[in-house]
Amino acid sequence: MGDVLAGNHAVWEFDRTTNSLIIRFARGMRTPRLWHALGERRVPLEALSGVGLTAGRRDTLVLHARVRVGADPLMEAAAGQLREACDPYRLVLPGGGAGSGRAAAFTEALHERLGPAGPAERFLVSVPEPPATLKAYDARLAFDGGAVTFHWSRTGATSTKWKAGDQRYPLAGLAGLVWHSPERSGGHLRLLPREGAGDARPDHDLASAVFGVGYGAVHESLPFAAAVLAALRARSPVAAVPPQRSWERIQHLAELHDAGLLTDAEYRALRDRFTAGA
Repeated sequence: MGDVLAGNHAVWEFDRTTNSLIIRFARGMRTPRLWHALGERRVPLEALSGVGLTAGRRDTLVLHARVRVGADPLMEAAAGQLREACDPYRLVLPGGGAGSGRAAAFTEALHERLGPAGPAERFLVSVPEPPATLKAYDARLAFDGGAVTFHWSRTGATSTKWKAGDQRYPLAGLAGLVWHSPERSGGHLRLLPREGAGDARPDHDLASAVFGVGYGAVHESLPFAAAVLAALRARSPVAAVPPQRSWERIQHLAELHDAGLLTDAEYRALRDRFTAGA
């Protein structure tokens, strides 16, 4: 056991014996559904590059931990798309009185044991292991740890997908994935095959699943994407990829970007990740 801070919808504990931060998310009507899905997370302090305590709204304090690039598959998949209220590394605390002193001491204790600021060579934060499933608007997805399978919906899938039949993508044939939040226009999950670029339109791309109202919500689709991404990295860590192979991946990313399959921000994020491991 260690130092404990209780905030809005979550409790943070600094476990000094394992040098980690344990985040336990409360269950309640006002708790973000993503936090419900996560339940509890153990974050090694080497996965964090910084921690800060700032004034929040209505006499509150906000404790926010910054995750190293490449340390948490959930945040890597999210790629900055999570709303502030859903950020699992943000804890809102009551301000004033002795609580402010405890929060400051907790922050300082974490700060003394943080990891380096640079990108992590491997994922340091665990996500739920497969099997995992996801119901999107046009497909049901299943991940068994070795491959992702798309089972097209009769009512949601386009004729392009339906005629092509169900698809199966082994991890060995994937270079990565891109998650577009369902809370934004055009939300979808796209796998990135090593060979050949798919259709730029997610509803016609055989390696994409389209989200919709009631389909592919953040608390369902993001953990699914993180599980696949974690398995991909475990199978072929970026740091262990020979330089030539890294440049091949970067070239492939450029082709996907030129074809309109990746936005500028997504291209830069993936390019920087592979470059860091070259």
